Amino acid sequence: HTYVMKAMFLSKRGRPDINPAIVFLSSRVKDPNDGDWKKLLRVLNFLKATRDDILMLEADDEQTLTWYVDAAFAVHHDMKSQTGAVFTLGKGALILDSNKQKTNARSSTEAELNGVDDKISKILWTKRFIEKQGFKVKLTVIYQDNTSTIKLAENGKASSGKPTRHFDIKLFYITDLIDRNEVTVKYCHTDDMVADYNTKPVVGVKFR
Repeated sequence: HTYVMKAMFLSKRGRPDINPAIVFLSSRVKDPNDGDWKKLLRVLNFLKATRDDILMLEADDEQTLTWYVDAAFAVHHDMKSQTGAVFTLGKGALILDSNKQKTNARSSTEAELNGVDDKISKILWTKRFIEKQGFKVKLTVIYQDNTSTIKLAENGKASSGKPTRHFDIKLFYITDLIDRNEVTVKYCHTDDMVADYNTKPVVGVKFR
């Protein structure tokens, strides 16, 4: 428990790359098993091996706020999904979030829409905070890799069918924001979805 909380403090200050692992480990502190201890040791060894890594941030001149929002469907033991989000102004992640969804989703599309709803308050706050500093924001883009989610976000209940007609009205708040030109939702191929790293473990070429 102590080491997990220390690692969580570190992930919030200067090592956002370990945030997904810490989110999962923090849900296991009450009743950890041998596998959980091994995962914690791997995280600590990773931190030791990469302690000289530098977080590099850079803003371009596009005046665009770019968000990547993704969800991993039913990855927890209680079948809840995981939301991941990355915010960038050009190079590097200014915000890197990973959190367990509070409600169960019945499909990956619902999990993705839940993920957007999870992050929409922070997306809007970020936009208004930057504007209040005197900077112009031309566009706020949310990248998604699920085409069904994009259609539901853009069209609301008009795109709902039998599998999605039970969706809570709060999930369509994004539709209102799109209609008011507050945000734009665009398609991003799964291989280019950087927020995927914040929803579940990735291995091999994708991890590197």
